[in-house]
Amino acid sequence: MDRFVFLTVDGLAKGAVYAAFALAIVLIWRGARIVNFAQGAMAVATVYAAFSVTQATGSYWLGFAAALAAGLILGAVVERAVMRFVSHTSPLNAVIVALGLVLLLRAVLGVFYGNEFRPVETPFSRTGITVGGVSLLSRYDLFVFGAVLAVVVLLALLFTRTAVGLRMRSAAFAPEVSRLLGVNVAGMLTLGWALAAAVGALAGMLVIPTELGLHPNAMDLVFVSSFTAAVVGGLDSPPGAVIGGLAVGLVLSYVSGYVGSDVTPLAVLALLLAVLLIRPGGLFSGIRTRHV
Repeated sequence: MDRFVFLTVDGLAKGAVYAAFALAIVLIWRGARIVNFAQGAMAVATVYAAFSVTQATGSYWLGFAAALAAGLILGAVVERAVMRFVSHTSPLNAVIVALGLVLLLRAVLGVFYGNEFRPVETPFSRTGITVGGVSLLSRYDLFVFGAVLAVVVLLALLFTRTAVGLRMRSAAFAPEVSRLLGVNVAGMLTLGWALAAAVGALAGMLVIPTELGLHPNAMDLVFVSSFTAAVVGGLDSPPGAVIGGLAVGLVLSYVSGYVGSDVTPLAVLALLLAVLLIRPGGLFSGIRTRHV
């Protein structure tokens, strides 16, 4: 029972990070109908920016702010300079360009920082609080939950309570009508990419310190798990992305704890295939996709 409780808590902590990254994937999908396969590499680039700032200033929080700012800038630049000029005649065009962007970012990071793993510090202790002989959430886990919850609440308020959020939603689902109503659809799309990259940067800052360390390929497995979470929840459903992220975290934790860590990649693949075969639109997707 103690092991089950530990694995559940650990799975929820990891699932919260997958949920944040899945939200970033969903944001871009809702706005541009593109699965951004470069999301992981972009997140790693922002964590390297945070690493540089922290090394120069000695402040984790300045580095944290630098990562979020770098995410906003990088997302806007990628949309303005690259994705805006990709032809939408075939869905594969955006996929190929995104994969090319992955190779470019990895090469640039490798040139400037090398390919060795670099340790990344955390602002709080990762030692779990022991209750009844069971090690539960650490202070860092609580920080992760709080950060992800804050992102979910802020995005919900943005899209439901602000004029900018309503314009972003209308630009995503009815771009032609939105243009006739005076909405800057291109600007809203750029903002969507910037916000998604910032959320991805946050996820990178939360998960990389708990893995082997900072490396140009550090987010590869995280991206696969988060993409699975987005598919499980439904690429059109931000709440589904959160629930899917927590579900994937729990599944991976249980499989790793009871079967073995070597089986976890197969568990992710099996979960993804099961959802695609049974409910391709995702378990929580109730929005009819628009045609582009």
